Amino acid sequence: MKLADNKATLSFSNGSPSIELPVYQGTIGPDVIDIRKLYAQTDKFTYDPGFLSTASCQSAITYIDGDKGELLYRGYPIEQLATNCNYLDTCYLLLNGELPNAQQKADFENLVTKHTMVNEQMQFFLRGFRRDAHPMAVLTGLVGGLSAFYHDSTDINNPEHRQISAIRLIAKMPTLVAMAYKYGVGQPYQYPQNNLSYAGNFLRMMFGNPCEEYQVNPVIERAMDRIFILHADHEQNASTSTVRLCGSSGTNPFAAIAAGVACLWGPAHGGANEACLNMLEDIQRMGGVAKVGEFMEKVKDKSSGVKLMGFGHRVYKNYDPRAKLMQETCNEVLAALGLEKDPLFALAKQLEKIALEDDYFVSRKLYPNVDFYSGIVQRAIGIPVNLFTGIFALARTVGWIAQLNEMISDPEYKIGRPRQLYTGSPRRDIVKG
Repeated sequence: MKLADNKATLSFSNGSPSIELPVYQGTIGPDVIDIRKLYAQTDKFTYDPGFLSTASCQSAITYIDGDKGELLYRGYPIEQLATNCNYLDTCYLLLNGELPNAQQKADFENLVTKHTMVNEQMQFFLRGFRRDAHPMAVLTGLVGGLSAFYHDSTDINNPEHRQISAIRLIAKMPTLVAMAYKYGVGQPYQYPQNNLSYAGNFLRMMFGNPCEEYQVNPVIERAMDRIFILHADHEQNASTSTVRLCGSSGTNPFAAIAAGVACLWGPAHGGANEACLNMLEDIQRMGGVAKVGEFMEKVKDKSSGVKLMGFGHRVYKNYDPRAKLMQETCNEVLAALGLEKDPLFALAKQLEKIALEDDYFVSRKLYPNVDFYSGIVQRAIGIPVNLFTGIFALARTVGWIAQLNEMISDPEYKIGRPRQLYTGSPRRDIVKG
């Protein structure tokens, strides 16, 4: 970042002296006012619930322009990456800042592939969970538990340890997610198969069994890979901020990523695609496409308590660029599986049509987001609804790692310590009766 030509002047109506605050410019996006010395100079904090107007860090990884509906990974538009690259290319880009050349690509894919197995004792850890445990509860425990098995890469301040743990996490997350799924349905765990692609290997571990050879459907394989790319990173969202805050204490990388998994579990974050599919199934039970209009009228009535899931986004005030890509993938998957007349997809199309034409939704910029279609795609593939967030966590792991590594490498980083506006009782003494 660089200093802007102008400075910000903060003045007070009570006669306190004004102060000047530096203004910094990023490569693109809004300028930021540097308030690091505000408390020292004025004995005052800023108040910003949810950090809606606060930049907590400087980052060169991901950029979002919500008004334009633009998402860039290291400067590359998400549309180009999803069309021309695979997930491991995207992982390399997020971790290293540039796309790999042919040799780097081969080396990186080989490195990840050779680390897909997990310590055999992880299976005993897994068996401690109830069979009906939510996959995210299991996954949070398994990811955090990695730090108990890989002691040679738990020093977050050691660049070599961070590199080793990054490869291990990217490689082992599909294995852990598949293990959690297989355990829940009572099927035997499938070991990774190194001759398959990252997405293909995951699909085999999920849906293969020892009785017969699993054949990877290339359309489903591409769809899975695209889901991973679209969810790989998304700037300073709740789970990423959690990973950064957790990592700022110096905890090990596995624990920091486990904290991100736990945060992602929240229905307002990673659980949004699950909530979207549940909404579609509720409408289907009401009567399907014929009831869409009635449902949308209830959405417009604030007193009804009915919410439209999968539309609108806290950051995007335009069409979510990932949604169009996910819609294309949805069409391809349903066609490949002979599900073009899937009733939930028909519902989704009707909901989208109304939302894009009705002034109520248009004026509020409630456009479809990536969750709107990703749930339908995953359901068609055969992934159970309660595992949707686990897939999200798998994909987002590389983004969390890239953000964590960037923070630790930043000479300006400090342990996170937000301030507060205290509204409790002032000091008082205990009265002895």
